[in-house]
Amino acid sequence: MDLAGAAAQRAPGTAPAALAILGALVSQNVGAAFAKHLFPQVGSDGVTALRVGLSALLLMLAMRPWRMPPARADIPDIAIYGVTLGCMNLLIYHAFARIPIGIAVAIEVTGPLAVVVLSSRRPRDLAWVACAALGLWLLLPLEGAARLDPRGVAFALGAALCWALYIVFGKRASVLQGGHAVAWGMLAAALFTVPFGAAHAGGALLAPDVLGLGLAVALLSSALPYTLEMMALKRLPRRVFGILVSSAPAVAALAGFLVLGERLGALQWLAIALVVAASAGSAGTAGSARAD
Repeated sequence: MDLAGAAAQRAPGTAPAALAILGALVSQNVGAAFAKHLFPQVGSDGVTALRVGLSALLLMLAMRPWRMPPARADIPDIAIYGVTLGCMNLLIYHAFARIPIGIAVAIEVTGPLAVVVLSSRRPRDLAWVACAALGLWLLLPLEGAARLDPRGVAFALGAALCWALYIVFGKRASVLQGGHAVAWGMLAAALFTVPFGAAHAGGALLAPDVLGLGLAVALLSSALPYTLEMMALKRLPRRVFGILVSSAPAVAALAGFLVLGERLGALQWLAIALVVAASAGSAGTAGSARAD
């Protein structure tokens, strides 16, 4: 078989999965930028409750997963996947409330990078990780690290751990058909997060303007991106998925610029280029990595 034929065979599996990850990241970070407008009204716990709770409702209505309930053996993985998802949302929104979005996401993405490093067996995979790590190091404002709220940094690190676990258990749960793992997982996440939001914000969560913006955040930040990610998890190895989502700080920086007016310096743009290069390189080698 010639090279063109081999590439044609790889493309149906890897190229759509890579595009799904890109679409998920754009949607998720634009939604996160909009979510900051709700912090003064309902707090980070309230925003998380709206995002996850409304996403669960939308996914349950759209997919009706109860028509094909999961096997008993799959329930623990789905439950852990959902709780991890909810915990990741709670922690990262607490981080957003205390430190800039770009810094929080740059810290959070160390979770997927850790999955890449721990599961990699080939030098070229580590090279892409090194490229992404250099970009993240340049993106972080190290000179101002001492002025960052330590609680915000701790919340972002906790979100990083949850993101790594999300990849592991999401991969296991992705065997369910029709995207049902996302719906069941989001329901588990809602059962975990909504009580926190209700206890913090109370009746403010039901205000029409809050519900309207919360619905937009739920669609952009949870329902759409997690569905796309679950589709990609079926086709990509963990380490390739991890490297692809390493572009999250770059996408977050762009979302911050477009939605919140956050301007970037030349060094930060260089960091973005390095992270995007790492993501493109990993997508280019995904076909051969699937054989591992």
